[in-house]
Amino acid sequence: MADENTNTTSSEQPIAADNPQGGAPQEQRESRDGGRGRGGRGRGERGGRGRRDDRRGRRDDEEQGEELIEKLVHINRVSKTVKGGKRFGFAALVVVGDGKGRVGFGHAKAREVPEAITKATASAKKKMIRVALKEGRTLHHDGKGHFGAGRVNVRTAPAGTGIIAGGPMRAVFESLGVADVVTKSVGTSNPYNMIRATFDALTDQSSPKAVAQRRGKKVSDLLGRGGATEAEAEAAAEAIVE
Repeated sequence: MADENTNTTSSEQPIAADNPQGGAPQEQRESRDGGRGRGGRGRGERGGRGRRDDRRGRRDDEEQGEELIEKLVHINRVSKTVKGGKRFGFAALVVVGDGKGRVGFGHAKAREVPEAITKATASAKKKMIRVALKEGRTLHHDGKGHFGAGRVNVRTAPAGTGIIAGGPMRAVFESLGVADVVTKSVGTSNPYNMIRATFDALTDQSSPKAVAQRRGKKVSDLLGRGGATEAEAEAAAEAIVE
């Protein structure tokens, strides 16, 4: 009898030592939980994606780090008729430029004014165009633009003239960085059509360097056709700053 009690006690001691609470062994618990290794890999993968997202965020911040001029041109309340009545929202028209020859416009709708402005600004940044400027202050030559019923005329101006423009057109030239220009709008006063007509005129702008490169000539050859001497043409060509 004593031997049997001794054997029973000795056989129960390892179980109590391995698992005092009477549960499954530690190895079985780890396998049932999925293992620490897999959890560690999951954390590592999430951490890696977080670092890549951080790098992408920093790159976006660097691209958007340039100071942009944002101007709200027009905001309008719009409504949508649905089964239960009308849903009101807001439409925003925004012009964005860097003041150094790049400008764009965008429009968007949202339920709230700040959200509409944010969406329109993001759209304008994606559609920015570059316009060649003479001496960094005015246009190289006169131009015309039209869109729908909107028609605009833009003219280059000497230094000190200022921006002779009104309404939406002024916002475009201020964001573009033009300091001297004379404009005239003929036709509709719809801000959307006026903006599009103005951009139509700006896209036709070209610099003497671009024209000379396209025709395979020198800039001085183009400038000398107006009766200027060769020396004057070369001096004017060197003084051109886009």
